[in-house]
Amino acid sequence: MPEMDTTQAAQSPDPMRNFQFRLEIPGVARGHFTEVSGLGVRVHPIRYREGGIGQIVRTMPGPVDYAEVTLRYGLIRDAELWTWMQATIQGRVERRNVSVMMLDTDGTTEALRWNLFNAWPCEWQGAPLDALGRDVAVELLRLSFDQLERV
Repeated sequence: MPEMDTTQAAQSPDPMRNFQFRLEIPGVARGHFTEVSGLGVRVHPIRYREGGIGQIVRTMPGPVDYAEVTLRYGLIRDAELWTWMQATIQGRVERRNVSVMMLDTDGTTEALRWNLFNAWPCEWQGAPLDALGRDVAVELLRLSFDQLERV
């Protein structure tokens, strides 16, 4: 029986779990984030026809468009995220570098990171209120950003 390489054994072939993540936002001491969605990028193709060959349409990379990232978080008394949104509303856009970290199966070790550069809040939605409900009050904050990096 062949011996297993220790580096191969350390890297699990199992996919990461989507519920083990953490967010770092400068100026936000704590946040009870329940969901991060919308991480994405699209390079728009530019279509053109070569001279003399009118039937063939070729493409080349065009503008890069980063999707807005949606954060959902449990409503707490701290107003740090609301204050950040208010600054944008008042015309004082405070850009921050935000990191989203996937955690390993132990729930504490960082396995993967996405850095959102120059992020700023572009939308806020309050928690739905229901006198007969029993759910946690969850607010939504949508971020726009200039560049995405996967580390």
